[in-house]
Amino acid sequence: MERVNVYLNSEIGELEGVILHTPGAEVENMTPENAQRALYSDILNLNVARKEYSQLSGVLSKVAKTYEVVDLLEKVLKNEENREYLLEKICRHENAMSLFDYLLDIDAKQLARMLIEGVPLVRNTLTNFLSKERFALRPLYNFYFTRDASIAIGEDVLIAKMANAVRDRESIIMEAIFSRSGIFNTQTINPTTFSNPADVTIEGGDVLVVRDDILLIGNGIRTNTHGIDFILSRFLARDDKRKRHILVQELPYKPESFIHLDMVFTMLDFDKCMVYEPIILQPNRYQTVHITIDKGKVKEIKTVDNLLVALKSLGIDLKPIVCGGTKDRWIQEREQWHSGANFVAIGPGRVIGYGRNINTLEEMNKNGFEILRAKDIVAGKVDMNSYQKYVVALDGSELPRGGGGARCMTMPFRRKPIKW
Repeated sequence: MERVNVYLNSEIGELEGVILHTPGAEVENMTPENAQRALYSDILNLNVARKEYSQLSGVLSKVAKTYEVVDLLEKVLKNEENREYLLEKICRHENAMSLFDYLLDIDAKQLARMLIEGVPLVRNTLTNFLSKERFALRPLYNFYFTRDASIAIGEDVLIAKMANAVRDRESIIMEAIFSRSGIFNTQTINPTTFSNPADVTIEGGDVLVVRDDILLIGNGIRTNTHGIDFILSRFLARDDKRKRHILVQELPYKPESFIHLDMVFTMLDFDKCMVYEPIILQPNRYQTVHITIDKGKVKEIKTVDNLLVALKSLGIDLKPIVCGGTKDRWIQEREQWHSGANFVAIGPGRVIGYGRNINTLEEMNKNGFEILRAKDIVAGKVDMNSYQKYVVALDGSELPRGGGGARCMTMPFRRKPIKW
């Protein structure tokens, strides 16, 4: 099989390849007692969540090659050497080496699901019998947010260092998929092999590739300054003659809806972006920092007014569309909470987001975006190719309760190049 080249130099280039994970039994393995530990504020109805997710995957399959995490993981596990390598890495990391031989004997298809949905605790010792845990390896409750565990930048894939240990296995699996599935032609970059793992945190929701020389990175509860310095060091290591730029946006630690930059800012088109106005445009205490790299060295670090001002100085002039509309701050807060600023582009001016955020969609419609219902596209009632600029509206009653939107639920690894 011919390998697929990873290539991503923008947020809006025509989408060609994307990795998804349809929510599975891991979601139903969450209870009110363990929801907070799983980084959720509520528990989801899996049946409804899967129906909503099928709209996202159905739309994406019409425009790009889609891959499911569980299928890619199965390919990794079918190779005996890969299986031993991955199981040892996971078991050692989670202090569960007693499971190694047991897991080694399970067929690849079942094992792939167990590594995501959880490995039940066998109560064959007094310790296990008295344990209040249900799983020896906990379910990966958050894996349908495939954006976070790996980040395509150019031809490379940056492996995330998650801020919460409950998500570490996601990064381990994604690294194995990109380096050992035989599907992808890329180089993985893992900060844990270069830095002190205790210092660095990086998650994909905080990293936006605007242009091949411009990264936007959120600095908040999930991505810290050490993580950003690591990304900076990788840019410096290129030591080429081009100028490169990293724009850093500080984020509030509370409420939890501000966990990533893509919850307050996403790209929509060559000349438009979605913003949560109180953080991105209004005066506040959260700094925006512009780092300029020239010939492999940091030339300048300075604060700037906001992301849009900095981008304009680099030749990207964006009109902001306001999440929640411009009429009421409370409406803005409500729609931002349900991922109203979180859109993923399938091409310039063609994006996907939640239909529930009606004030946000109304603002987009005023700015030339046709509103298309995902269910109509999947059913073949609407042809996206008949429209130049549009937003595909997903049904969203359960999925938003997980704390993320369309960008969070997609890991693009290949887009057609664009020229600004």
